[in-house]
Amino acid sequence: MAQSYDVIVIGSGPGGYIAAIRAAQLGMKVAVVEREHLAGICSNWGCIPTKALLRTADVMHTATHAKDYGLTLEGSIKPDVKAIVARSRGIAARMNNGVGFLFKKNKVDIIWGEAKITKPGEIVVGKSTKPVVQPQGPVPKNTLGEGTYTAKHIIVATGARPRALPGIEPDGKLIWTYFEAMKPEELPKSLLVMGSGAIGIEFASFYRTMGVEVTVVEIMSQVMPVEDAEISAFAKKQLEKQGIKIHLEAKVAKVEKGANSITATVEMKDGSSQKITADRMISAVGVQANIENIGLEAAGVKTERGFIVIDGYGKTSVPGIYAIGDVAGGPLLAHKAEHEAVICVEKIAGVPNVHPMDKSKIPGCTYCNPQVASVGLTEAKAKEQGREIRVGRFSFAANGKAVALGEDQGMVKTIFDKKTGELIGAHMVGAEVTELIQGFVVAMNLETTEEELMHTIFPHPTLSESMKESVLDAYGRVLNA
Repeated sequence: MAQSYDVIVIGSGPGGYIAAIRAAQLGMKVAVVEREHLAGICSNWGCIPTKALLRTADVMHTATHAKDYGLTLEGSIKPDVKAIVARSRGIAARMNNGVGFLFKKNKVDIIWGEAKITKPGEIVVGKSTKPVVQPQGPVPKNTLGEGTYTAKHIIVATGARPRALPGIEPDGKLIWTYFEAMKPEELPKSLLVMGSGAIGIEFASFYRTMGVEVTVVEIMSQVMPVEDAEISAFAKKQLEKQGIKIHLEAKVAKVEKGANSITATVEMKDGSSQKITADRMISAVGVQANIENIGLEAAGVKTERGFIVIDGYGKTSVPGIYAIGDVAGGPLLAHKAEHEAVICVEKIAGVPNVHPMDKSKIPGCTYCNPQVASVGLTEAKAKEQGREIRVGRFSFAANGKAVALGEDQGMVKTIFDKKTGELIGAHMVGAEVTELIQGFVVAMNLETTEEELMHTIFPHPTLSESMKESVLDAYGRVLNA
């Protein structure tokens, strides 16, 4: 007889493990099916280990500029690739173990293997086609395995994988995805990055700081295409100052492989073509959802453009089947998946006053140097919507803390509805802006107006003062510029 649960979650990434824990907190019997490793791509190969690499880059940058701070360092500073990668992988393992501990604490069963929905309310778990990496330490091991399981509610949280362009498929040796870029055996002398979204730009920033010659090719008209154009242009200028070569409105048309290098034919915006040779290439042209081989079509679950179609609460077209995170469409962000998980589970449990996902208030962050962060509408999008707006700007060059830190290259941009004073967009570039952006996210969630922000006291000296000054600037009241 099949083992029965209230909720079965397929996938243990940021969306999946949060869904399982919240369901358990609400008194439900829960199991998670995982085919590879707990905590998903984010903790094992994405968000967390990349930040470990970028932290190394930050330290490297500071150390190589020690003289600017009145310090003299003896000898040269050289990256130890094996040690850098080992630190990053160790942090990933720690996060993996942490999720296992949380499952044990909340009495969530783990089913190791690959799940397939056979009908609403039922899954069959087969042997995993991936190497299973179980957590170490006092956590559940091999709780359950292959077999048939039933549940009143099935939540699909299978995430996404790197997208490959025909003819330029990653091979793991010369053409990398983020998997290989995260654990190089040695640093290449030169690197071509195809795509300038968050993944591409973060790796470009890391490798350039490590001394690698980096070229970025982007098909759109700006780096980090989803960001405000003014912020993107500022970031591009800073990246180029660091020595990163950037080609916009350019396309990698063909890649020829050598013994230990690639030569890419790049079509430029003026119609000309250029050959770029590099030791390695990173393909960072987005991701595609893992919707195959999990029984969606047979169960009648509607998909569109490669993603599962859901409502604001994670419900699919089939009662009893839900989807959250990357597999359910953009923005493809871990924190979106986590929030979506809570909404979905609380709606299932009948928790009162559950609000549907509001994608307009999801912050986005890119952890390159300088960092970029944003929430809400860009200036261009606001104008497209026909809204009358007020725009405020404030430069880090006029912020005392930024100057003292030696991080005066940055700016804050705020966008308000002219009629109502509602904050509808905030965009930042510079040191630690990925930490600062949450202040504007909270303000937008509280439907804060410019008047309330102007009456808020910001501590001095802090980078956050730039946020208030940007608001003041939008209304002609800026004090320090």
